[in-house]
Amino acid sequence: MLGKKTDPEELKKALFWERKNAWDYIPESQMKRLEAYMKDYRSFLDYAKTERESVNTAIEILEKAGFEDMRKTKDTKKIYYNHHGRALAIFRQGKTPIQKDLKILVAHLDSPRLDLKQYPLYEDEGMAMLKTHYYGGIKKYQWLSRPLALHGVIAFPDGTVDSIVIGEDENDPVFTIADLLPHLAGKIQMTKKANEFIPAEKLNILFGGKPFNDDPKLEDRVKLNVLSLLNEAYGITEDDFVSADLEIVPAGKARDVGLDRAFIGGYGQDDRVCSYAAMQAIIDTEDPEVSSLVLLLDKEEIGSEGAAGANTWITELVLGYILARHGLDQSSVVRRLLANAECLSADVNAGVHPDWKEVHELRNAAYMNGGLILSKFTGVRGKGGSNEAPAEFVAQLRNLFDQHDIIWHIAELGKTDEGGGGTIAKFMSYYCMKVIDAGVPVLDMHSPFEITSKADIWMMHQGFCAFLDN
Repeated sequence: MLGKKTDPEELKKALFWERKNAWDYIPESQMKRLEAYMKDYRSFLDYAKTERESVNTAIEILEKAGFEDMRKTKDTKKIYYNHHGRALAIFRQGKTPIQKDLKILVAHLDSPRLDLKQYPLYEDEGMAMLKTHYYGGIKKYQWLSRPLALHGVIAFPDGTVDSIVIGEDENDPVFTIADLLPHLAGKIQMTKKANEFIPAEKLNILFGGKPFNDDPKLEDRVKLNVLSLLNEAYGITEDDFVSADLEIVPAGKARDVGLDRAFIGGYGQDDRVCSYAAMQAIIDTEDPEVSSLVLLLDKEEIGSEGAAGANTWITELVLGYILARHGLDQSSVVRRLLANAECLSADVNAGVHPDWKEVHELRNAAYMNGGLILSKFTGVRGKGGSNEAPAEFVAQLRNLFDQHDIIWHIAELGKTDEGGGGTIAKFMSYYCMKVIDAGVPVLDMHSPFEITSKADIWMMHQGFCAFLDN
């Protein structure tokens, strides 16, 4: 205990909390490893722009690290489970009895985007256009006047499924949503609120402009031409759009941002920055004491609904398979195991923007370069729709991260009355386990070009490894 005779400055140092800059605590000996991690992470962002691509890319990484498909092996030491091609479970067996303890990292693979409608293709004013339906919380105007790419799959009635990616190779064409010129936008756009600036039904993709032939009497000549090109390349007819998952995403690669390359900019970092870190943590945690489960799920951006989202029994399904191979009763053991589990719900928080500080309560906000973020609760306004971690679990993590020199701070998502949002944490708390949100701050969240700090990403990765290894 410190008394009143203690020097005031020493007393302040001992008693006050001070925000730290994570860069100050990364040793020079770790910088090469940090940059190698960031290079691999940027590559992951480039190849994993949809949830399906994220699953496929993650499986390639896992298999190189010695993990096996659960359906192809009886082993349970290092396995993964591919759920409908849209979600992924990764399990690593620990030293302690498999039914006793469990550490869980859960994140999501989906990001806000534009989905093609079921019958998207039409011709208007000599141009082929695609109708879209936005997915997740976006600012619609951010998707105008920028290069866009088409990613996804088409499932044919004969059972075959083909992948499509157009707009990423330097020789590919790209697509766009053309905006209205400022000379004519005064009344129809500029006087409107931002959320009314462009109606959803005007988020239409410019897809082509050449007619099929020179016969002016032939209707929909441009539509026919682009359909014939799709048919030639992929065997597609217009009917095939109804059994397709086709997404419009920003074209181009993730990039270092800033003259000092302190940040990473790219599409889909909410929440692939956490998904990648969770996957790498279970790969990097050699010979853990306790078994680990990483869940990379879909549909978080629209409430975690659907067969590949967190609001399902996918967690019980995967653990049931694993425990059954050890001759354990699924119905009783799975629930006890989950109730005793500890979970980090790996998701991002809103970094303080220097120009928009007023939406944050600055004493309890997430700061860029501040390291790993813990969010004791999320939800909106009066904590609606949130999970709240117990004080004991927060104290446990404080001790763990401090012991491993992990720079971290705790944060809320904006001012209380400003808004907010939910995460997967509330669905994991359904199992009665201890769970808290953990991730990194993001600038420009839900935009086509989100910004994260390399220092924060590194602290998150180190924190996830410490969590799984202790």
